[in-house]
Amino acid sequence: MTEENKELETQPTAEAEAAPEEVPAPESEPTVAPEAEASPEPKTANSEPGNHEAVAALMMAKEALEAEREATMAQLEDIKGQYARLAADFDNFRKRTAKEKDDLETQVKASVLKELLTVVDNFERARSQVNPQGEEAKTIHKSYQSIYKQMVDSFKRLGVAPMRPEGQPFDPNLHEAVMREASREHPEDTVIEELMRGYMLGDRVLRHSMVKVAAAPEDDEEAPAEPPSEESDNTEPET
Repeated sequence: MTEENKELETQPTAEAEAAPEEVPAPESEPTVAPEAEASPEPKTANSEPGNHEAVAALMMAKEALEAEREATMAQLEDIKGQYARLAADFDNFRKRTAKEKDDLETQVKASVLKELLTVVDNFERARSQVNPQGEEAKTIHKSYQSIYKQMVDSFKRLGVAPMRPEGQPFDPNLHEAVMREASREHPEDTVIEELMRGYMLGDRVLRHSMVKVAAAPEDDEEAPAEPPSEESDNTEPET
């Protein structure tokens, strides 16, 4: 072998022997790692008071929000109650106004119809008392009776209805008694005859009916006298 080959063979062995001495293992471990692990401890210790203050501030803010929420809900309930009361008051006002309007309309209608009832009374008297003779008189009677019929139909359309009190018990709310007559055919306080017709406007009295009312017979009011006994007639006075 030549000298060059020997040198080449000897170079790797020298490098292999020198390799362990260049990188010592223990020197790489004690670096800055222990100091880095120990450094956070003083930071956490110093930051604990700040965390407590932040948590306390958050809790106070939460309590304030809860109190504000409760106050808002109470205010909302109060507003709801006020709205319900206003709605009820408005509904009562609407009903009361409608009723007052209907009452006023009925009063005005009743005042006008009362004035026209006298005309109807005159037509009824003419129909019952007049007995026309001849064709001309009958034609005139028929013509004004047709006018009477038109007026009665108009009254019906307006809600006016005549009373029929004959045979009914006397009611001071509907009838006006102008006469009392003793009667055995009718019970006491019964309407015998209608002297002037009364009228109703719906469920309201337009004009009271003037009536004759039955009274108890006079014989029933007085007790009959007892007949004398036969013994008293046959007895003779003592001498």
